[in-house]
Amino acid sequence: MKKSMVFTLVLIFIFSSIALGKPPLKGIETFCIGCHKEALTLPGGTYDPVYPIKGKHKGGNVTPKQAYEMMKKDPKHTFLVDVRTRYEYMDIGHPVEAYHIPWKFYSTKVGKRGYQKELNKNFCNDLKARFNPDKDTLLLLCRSAARTIAASTAAVDCGFKKDKVFNVLGGFEGDTVKDKGSPHYGKRMVGGWRLEGLPWTYRMNPNLMYQADFKK
Repeated sequence: MKKSMVFTLVLIFIFSSIALGKPPLKGIETFCIGCHKEALTLPGGTYDPVYPIKGKHKGGNVTPKQAYEMMKKDPKHTFLVDVRTRYEYMDIGHPVEAYHIPWKFYSTKVGKRGYQKELNKNFCNDLKARFNPDKDTLLLLCRSAARTIAASTAAVDCGFKKDKVFNVLGGFEGDTVKDKGSPHYGKRMVGGWRLEGLPWTYRMNPNLMYQADFKK
């Protein structure tokens, strides 16, 4: 009876703390679907995702929220470019208003981790067909901000200004939970566009889809 009462009081404390915007008990993992700030197992109870920069590239880095604000501030010349595969863009979902230009395509070749990807050799031309290298700002997004390292450099090498090319940290799905004691271990529940609560959809807009597919 006493144990049950203690457990109930702990749960009340945790959920009331979250509702009031206060950190939960140190070391207790919490998870919130659809929250702007994902609740993680972090000392001190901070909710803000920590976005690692996964490599050097010729552009800049922005968080998902920063990218979203940039789009709202200058919608005529600031564009979100989803560089994931066709499957990811369609079946996993994508940010609202995200243009789709794959950095790589899935192939029929099978490797140790499943189907292998092949580089989109027309990536530069695809970007130039959509955007103006002299005026436009590109916000490049992939699954977890790994592919966009190379894609950002490719965009700069293609002629887009380095101060107008950005890698969106965390990507669309975010990183995996590293805590082996967590029931969410190995799942992509650490940050990213979707878990930040930013607008996303499954809807396939022909104007935003990969345009080269319409020419085949």
